[in-house]
Amino acid sequence: MASPAQPSLSELIDQTTILSLLSTVAFLGAAYYGSLRLLPANAGAKTRILFIWHAFDALIHTILEGGFLYNCFFSYTTPSLWKGQQLPGVIPGGSTSAYLAPDVYFLGHKDRLYGALYSTNPLGALWRVYAKADARWGGSDLNVISLELLTVGLGAPLAAWVCYCLVKQRADRWFWMIALATGELYGGFMTFAPEWLSGNSNLDTSNWMYLWLYLFFFNMLWVVLPGWIMYEGYQQFNPAAKRGDHKKRK
Repeated sequence: MASPAQPSLSELIDQTTILSLLSTVAFLGAAYYGSLRLLPANAGAKTRILFIWHAFDALIHTILEGGFLYNCFFSYTTPSLWKGQQLPGVIPGGSTSAYLAPDVYFLGHKDRLYGALYSTNPLGALWRVYAKADARWGGSDLNVISLELLTVGLGAPLAAWVCYCLVKQRADRWFWMIALATGELYGGFMTFAPEWLSGNSNLDTSNWMYLWLYLFFFNMLWVVLPGWIMYEGYQQFNPAAKRGDHKKRK
């Protein structure tokens, strides 16, 4: 059997892809600018990195992932509009959504298919690009939506609260950072564990951009940084580790 044709470079890096990547860079720039404006002048490098990460985290969760949820709940199509054409996100030859089990309907609507695949707004276009690597983000995968409700509803406000705690140097800032980092790591595991257990049926790793940029790099950010924060938090709460750190500074 012949292998499927690989997308060309122009198909991989189109206008929507470029704008999507630039938006991520813009969020990082905004987070850095916020650190310059809000943190005390004597803030150390570690505090600045923590602020930038959590501000970036809050922006990504609120705007991009909030946009994902908006499209899941408010962007939809009905099969009758397609007049016999193959619908995106539908199993060929079948009538059920590729993202749901048979006879399961998102929000109970049997005549609708929800998700970014059927949207007309810019954030829908962004998620259609990412869905080329992980198809679940184009439709109404129940596991992903459930995790994103927690991420947008709790994770984003908590990340913003951590930024405030860092600015004010609150004594409880490490508690909140560890709580958020734990949630980020758990959410990442629960996002990909169903794929690992089902043979990665929704993931496309056929080219470098889908595998290394979309799936590996962007998701590993939410593993490496939370993992580092949990390690640093342990140092803060462990008296023996703090004594060792004090001796090193001497």
